[in-house]
Amino acid sequence: MTNTLLMRARSCLDAGRLDKAIELLRAAAASVPADAALWHDFGYLCLKAGRFGEAVDGFRAAVLADPRFTLAHVRLGVALQAVGDTGAALEAYRHAAALDGSRADAPFRAGALLEALGRQALALAAYRQAASTRPPSALSGLAEARLALDAGRHDQAEQLLRALLATYPGHLEATDTLGSVLADAGNAEAASACYEHVTQASPQYAGSFYDLVRCRRIGAADATLIGRMTATAARRDLHAEARLKLHLALGKAADDLGNPAEAMRQFDLAAAMRRRGNEADGQAIVARVEHLIDRFDAQRLVQAAGTGHPDRTAILIAGLPRSGTTLVEQILSCHPDVHAGGELPFWTERAALVDERDPVSLARTGIEYADLLHGLVPDGAAATARVTDKMPLNLFQLGLVHLCLPRVVVVLCRRRPIDVALSIHRTYFHRGAGLPTGGAPLVAAVQAMERLALHWRQVLPAAQLHEVVFERLVSDPGEQVAALLSACGLAWAEACLHPERNARVVRTPSRWQVRQPITPPSPDAWRRYEPWLGALGALLHP
Repeated sequence: MTNTLLMRARSCLDAGRLDKAIELLRAAAASVPADAALWHDFGYLCLKAGRFGEAVDGFRAAVLADPRFTLAHVRLGVALQAVGDTGAALEAYRHAAALDGSRADAPFRAGALLEALGRQALALAAYRQAASTRPPSALSGLAEARLALDAGRHDQAEQLLRALLATYPGHLEATDTLGSVLADAGNAEAASACYEHVTQASPQYAGSFYDLVRCRRIGAADATLIGRMTATAARRDLHAEARLKLHLALGKAADDLGNPAEAMRQFDLAAAMRRRGNEADGQAIVARVEHLIDRFDAQRLVQAAGTGHPDRTAILIAGLPRSGTTLVEQILSCHPDVHAGGELPFWTERAALVDERDPVSLARTGIEYADLLHGLVPDGAAATARVTDKMPLNLFQLGLVHLCLPRVVVVLCRRRPIDVALSIHRTYFHRGAGLPTGGAPLVAAVQAMERLALHWRQVLPAAQLHEVVFERLVSDPGEQVAALLSACGLAWAEACLHPERNARVVRTPSRWQVRQPITPPSPDAWRRYEPWLGALGALLHP
């Protein structure tokens, strides 16, 4: 009976009747429940068909029948990731890596997932494991390129990827990664070509439509591209994260084409997917802010004068995401005495380990941070060179930073709350960002973080905090840039008025915007969305 079912399944598969083949293979596997290979093949067909929950069941049955079936563990991780169960997916990848240390796929997949979750230190450990596997493979080479990117060796990463593609022509993951590397460097045309290739080659890369449409403004000539995105969105075999990014891509295209109603519909669909995937809780952010305001009051910060480490290398740029932090870093890093550090995870990773009541712990943390920044300064730079750290959510850490480094200048970025919220709503954030992206939770988070920003303005020393209001910066860059440089203790540099000429690598969602000349935004740009703001409308009436 089993052989008959298998023969019929093969016949249906050859005829393109994938769903019928799956049902026959399920029956065949059920007739021999201890046959791990049959359950694996059933899971694999379900994976190809986008029936991800059933794929999970098939692969779980396979590893139950044969706990040492490494490939089944890897593909179980892929299926679990597709349904959004990231914790179980990581466990499956780790189990596979422990079973067979010569495979690059398990640690590489774990690294990519950890990176998407914002757990960078663990991601790098996984990439190092993948890169060390022998014999070398496409995925071990990709892991090596990811490690080069994290170390800031952008040119080396590009060289590694191009060499990899010479060895494995058309490798989709390498092509997609090369697209991101080129996009970070500002090469929009070459990046677009990479994204075009992968999105046409496989629905697995539907999420890359998001990166593609952000390379340029979408116009009437892009009807074919929009048609491809729409057709891809109708498929049922898309992973959850790819579908989420595709909704954002369709929203951006609709916005460019002057259709705000359709744009907001797509953005709302993406936010709804986030909520189903256990998005960050706005009320948790409210509680965190209230705790920080109580913990770091003015008296506490005054009493702590003289603690920490006196180094002033850092220029800390903080604020709500999408408030102009990347633009400020782009401006400052045009200065000959400033090096861009990007979004450093130091404070988010270290905060819980610092004993705020212990002067030794505070000073040691300040020294460790200063040493990190000194290591980012290029060889030959002046001893007084400064380094920016533009992790926006260091907003939560400014009290602790001041205790550890009381001479550090903080640049606090602010932007009209409704524009911040709309920009967050339209932008992809990895799940580790800890930020709601729509509705009442986003409103609560924005209002709470605005309250925290006001608190820091009131309690931190005026000489150590400079506020940059986005609307003023883009409307009058001459005066605002001069004030910014002065607050940071930097001499005037004409180059800072032209951040679009800054050729540095930018690895944030604003990588395209900051390569344009500073221009004033349309006044009240949010108004075109007013009928569809929903809960976000509460930010119009603080």
